[in-house]
Amino acid sequence: MRCSIRKCFIPSVGIVFLWLFITLKIPKETEDDQKEASYNSRKDPRPLEDWQNLTFKYMEKIQKRRKTWLTVGISSVQQGDRSSLLYTLVSLFRVSSKAEQKHLTVLVHLADSDLTWLRETVAHISSLFSPQILKGQLLMIHAPSDAYPTVDSVRDEAFRGEFYSKQNVDHAFLMSFATKLSDYFLLIEDNAFFAPNFVTHIHSRVTTMKSNSWALLEFSNMGFLGKLFHSRDLPLLAHFLLLFYKEKPLDSLISHFRMLLVQESPILCKPFLFYRRVSYTAFDHKQKATALQKKNADGPNNPPGAVFTDMQVSDVHFPWEAYTLDESFFWTHNLSIGNHLTVILNHPANLSRVQVITGSIVDGRYALEKGQVELGYEPEGVPQHCTSFALLGHLSEGQMDQEIHLKGMGYHVSCVRLVVKAGQAGGLMIRHIYLWEKNDK
Repeated sequence: MRCSIRKCFIPSVGIVFLWLFITLKIPKETEDDQKEASYNSRKDPRPLEDWQNLTFKYMEKIQKRRKTWLTVGISSVQQGDRSSLLYTLVSLFRVSSKAEQKHLTVLVHLADSDLTWLRETVAHISSLFSPQILKGQLLMIHAPSDAYPTVDSVRDEAFRGEFYSKQNVDHAFLMSFATKLSDYFLLIEDNAFFAPNFVTHIHSRVTTMKSNSWALLEFSNMGFLGKLFHSRDLPLLAHFLLLFYKEKPLDSLISHFRMLLVQESPILCKPFLFYRRVSYTAFDHKQKATALQKKNADGPNNPPGAVFTDMQVSDVHFPWEAYTLDESFFWTHNLSIGNHLTVILNHPANLSRVQVITGSIVDGRYALEKGQVELGYEPEGVPQHCTSFALLGHLSEGQMDQEIHLKGMGYHVSCVRLVVKAGQAGGLMIRHIYLWEKNDK
């Protein structure tokens, strides 16, 4: 017999207790204080009732603020790329207008127990986004380890080795806190890019769906990225995740939750508005293509880096695919003058040659009609950006292949930027950005 979650749900497993970052700066501690502050070695942990009182006290302040239309929820832990969360927040606020931000709350759950990482992350976010924090547009929370159930530490290789049990609990805490902040809740990963004016696009889609009942709208087809919920369903979803956190990864539990709320099929909202930021070095599954290129001593080697763009992003081909050494490509459309696709290298490189290829390999269609390639230097800021650029060359029939003979130009290159020099309707296929490093011996 089938039933909805509202009729068959197990009674509540309890409230979520949260330690809240209320101030922008965290005071320095003495060495003795730091020793006593370790989560895992705490002999006399704070009672959960205290966490509850702290949460309720701060929630009173939060609830006095004007309720917004949309909350964007992000849970983040310490990982290899320490800047992922910062890049995500920069992308979010950069592409949303001031008018949109008035209807937006961003809630970040810092879900790692490492105090050093917590302090550094809060300090970085506070320095970059203090205006948004002071306006109440950006909130940071942290669930103490005392509040966590026992989490299995066994890695499941079938799900990319992630501790999905902890991830489920992290997001249950995030959703529990977000319940009364807004009318809708958008779940985002901490390594994402946002399409321009995503709030307006989501609002338009929700408005068109008012005549139809729905539990989940999906603005991305990647994992749990870009999933939109009614905030009224968040307590049930948080409860559901806490009950079954050991059973399946988060995206699978969300799909099951949707069916329990009697939405049989997923509702994919295209064009997708969110995609993952992935460094080139992360593509272990492309090592075969890399190995084939290395067989040719004259082939490109593409130093590790990340790819950024302000061009429109489709739901199939993504910006980083222009920088791989296989036959994948980036697809976009309706270009404006000044649009760019930029490769930011992890470390400055000495380049001897740059090749950019756009357009179909069969008939040359979808090539960039007018564009140029620039080399960037002197990176700074978080996220990093190059502060100076030099023109390397112009595209001819959608392509450029140029050796760098000027020693000063090819040395210490941190960015390679493809720039659109004239508006272009229709599609654009950026097949390859190939780089050759100098082999100075």
